Amino acid sequence: MKRTIQGKEVDEAQIDQWVDEAEKGYDVEVLRSRWGRAPRGSAAARVIPVRLTAEELAALMARAEKEGLNRSEAIRAALSSWAHVA
Repeated sequence: MKRTIQGKEVDEAQIDQWVDEAEKGYDVEVLRSRWGRAPRGSAAARVIPVRLTAEELAALMARAEKEGLNRSEAIRAALSSWAHVA
């Protein structure tokens, strides 16, 4: 049986190496610092689903492209601008 991870073949020697490493144990704090996205603040950010119409999304993406932002950055910029007015 061919084993692959992210499209790359994994051989028995690599699996044996991972088993040896796992049996020795891992430093959980080191693992936590390596995995996932870096927090944007002092803690992990929350994901909030938002529904947009096709027109709203098109306008958002046009402005994001104009300003060199990705969609998430554009939404955060819009929220920040709106929230600071209050």
